[in-house]
Amino acid sequence: MIFFTAYKEHYRELIRLGVPIVIGQIGIVIVGLADNMMVGQFDTLHLAAASFVNSAFNIPILFGLGFSYGLTPLVGQSFGRHDRFRVGQLLRNSLLTNLFIGLLLTLIMTFVWFNVDKMGQPEELLPLIRPYFLLQLASLPFVMLFNSFKQFADGITDTRTPMYIMISANVLNIIGNYILIYGKLGLPAMGVVGAGISTLLSRILMFAAFAALFYRSIHYRRYYIGYRRGQYNTKDILSLNKMGWMVGLQMGLETALFSISGIMIGWLGSVALAAHQIMIAISTLGFMIYYGVGAAVSVRVSNFYGRGDILNIKRSTMAGFHIMLCLVMVACTIFFFAQNVIGFLFTTSPEVIGLVSSLIVILMIYQLGDALQIIYANSLRGIGDVISMAVISFIGYFLLAMPVCYICGFILDFGITGIWIGYPVGLTLTGIMLCGRYYWKLKDGRLFR
Repeated sequence: MIFFTAYKEHYRELIRLGVPIVIGQIGIVIVGLADNMMVGQFDTLHLAAASFVNSAFNIPILFGLGFSYGLTPLVGQSFGRHDRFRVGQLLRNSLLTNLFIGLLLTLIMTFVWFNVDKMGQPEELLPLIRPYFLLQLASLPFVMLFNSFKQFADGITDTRTPMYIMISANVLNIIGNYILIYGKLGLPAMGVVGAGISTLLSRILMFAAFAALFYRSIHYRRYYIGYRRGQYNTKDILSLNKMGWMVGLQMGLETALFSISGIMIGWLGSVALAAHQIMIAISTLGFMIYYGVGAAVSVRVSNFYGRGDILNIKRSTMAGFHIMLCLVMVACTIFFFAQNVIGFLFTTSPEVIGLVSSLIVILMIYQLGDALQIIYANSLRGIGDVISMAVISFIGYFLLAMPVCYICGFILDFGITGIWIGYPVGLTLTGIMLCGRYYWKLKDGRLFR
């Protein structure tokens, strides 16, 4: 009872903060699946075009999301000190910085658009790829601007408002898909282009809705003064860039591990690649749930860091780890009993189903490592120690996991199973190193030096 009493408040607050983040992130996954299903029902070529473009935009969107995460601990620390003026000023500078990053990503992806015909895609897909690509391109600045408002809200522990906006936008996106893809309400059927228009409009509306709430809501009035009277300044912009680039790099490295290993699996043939895609879809859903708890830990840790409260920094992190262990046990139990069923949900191929069944065991093994690295990466983000977080991630994902994937998959000839062995190795060792770094920072007052 004494142990539970020490952590009870932290459990409650982490669940309160984390559940809306989880719901919002799962909503994004579900809408992505709905987009593919609706476009696929229209035409196979349109689905192939959407698949290529969405894959191409995964890296800039995830990097942009990671970059925007740099705002949360800065806002959280100021919120912990009750410095509302600075919170508003940070949001002002974040909107400028994120807009610049959004335009930079747009410029990079514009270069990709001009060279899309050199990427080995079938000629018949190019007339569908080009307009859909441009629509996704136009949405990048709005994604980054919305991210600024979302991370600001998360930093002040208001995780419900972004959830409501994201769910509403996702529902509108699905309705827009139905009208524009299939040509309802007297409009022509536009297929994948219609899906692109719907996505662009939903992303514009997400930003516009949050901006309107911020400017007009009484709830945000206390931060609006700092936003209105604060100045664009080099110090805040440099801090946001330092945090953002490191967090974006850390998330990008993890994404790159799965993307590059996916290319390796493609060398093994279509059956192995199909099994890998099914497993990635399952693991992504788990990752979204874990990361919701991790994001809540980052918010709580940053609040206590701003107050100089080292005891509650430790307790928030440990409470997050306790919750994550419970989620890991639930996930592993589901995977264990559904081991021979999961493949049937995606395909009728007995070869693919058999591979999925065998890979589930490895998926279960790396759940703890995944939870470990998410919790301690977010704790380090909360105290602003992002450079070491990015360096450790590079070592874990690229210098350790990637060679194991290649050696076990091809030199030892274990195939897709060997490549997947690299995931628990990389994630677990990364988690252990991040944990070690976290406790080193908390040792002997180093945290506040």
